[in-house]
Amino acid sequence: MSAESAVRHYRSIFISDLHLGTRGCQAELLLDFIRHVECERLYLVGDIIDGWKLRSGWHWPQSHNDVIQKILRLARKGTEVIYVPGNHDDRIRDFCGTHFGGVVVARDVIHEAADGKRYLVVHGDEFDGVVQQARWLAFLGDWSYRTILMLNTLLNRARRRLGFGYWSLSAYLKVKVKNALHFIENFESAVAEEARRRGVDGVICGHIHKAEMRDIDGITYVNDGDWVESCTALVEHADGQLEILEWAKLRSWSVIDRKRAPALDEPLPEPAAA
Repeated sequence: MSAESAVRHYRSIFISDLHLGTRGCQAELLLDFIRHVECERLYLVGDIIDGWKLRSGWHWPQSHNDVIQKILRLARKGTEVIYVPGNHDDRIRDFCGTHFGGVVVARDVIHEAADGKRYLVVHGDEFDGVVQQARWLAFLGDWSYRTILMLNTLLNRARRRLGFGYWSLSAYLKVKVKNALHFIENFESAVAEEARRRGVDGVICGHIHKAEMRDIDGITYVNDGDWVESCTALVEHADGQLEILEWAKLRSWSVIDRKRAPALDEPLPEPAAA
């Protein structure tokens, strides 16, 4: 089996901030990722469907529907799927503790890795002072952010036609703005402190669209990133080791474009030979 078609096997996978329902969602890359991975447990760490955007205008192409169908199909095939809602899909929090389509909804959850380490899994908006204290400002910031993402989409459409790889304008601007960096540092510290309070070894979150894995005063802080800017996922290997995959860098647009997306009722690819 070629490297392009090989299926990667993981114990657990964590993805967040898909923002289905927005033009910035990189649904094609996400579908390509789902087709090339298998796992025992899949965590959806919030902002899966962007309810904020859908309330102001409907945008739901077939690729976004395909993502939902693929995730539900994984649940039907035996993958344990845990949905931890975020602020953009906060209406789903009304259903915490329930199951639908094989998916378990939870406000947060403790994940025990294969090596015995325990991680708090939470979206993270609870530790964002703007979201919690000034919701109107959060909506204004969301509008500005979506404008940047629209420019990001147009830019990458042009880069794609010219044969260049994916590049995130919004991620570039984020690391260049001092206030953004200060916000990120405060957020990371607050989330790590909550993990310490809960008595766990680390925290896995999303929300700020910045994939990161580092130690904060003895607490392992991990952010799985997003699928509108960096197109990243956090994976747990069989031995409990955590790794951030940057799928946009691992997979070229040319590979994705020339592959026909399999129908939703087709079987999953056969596991790669050891």
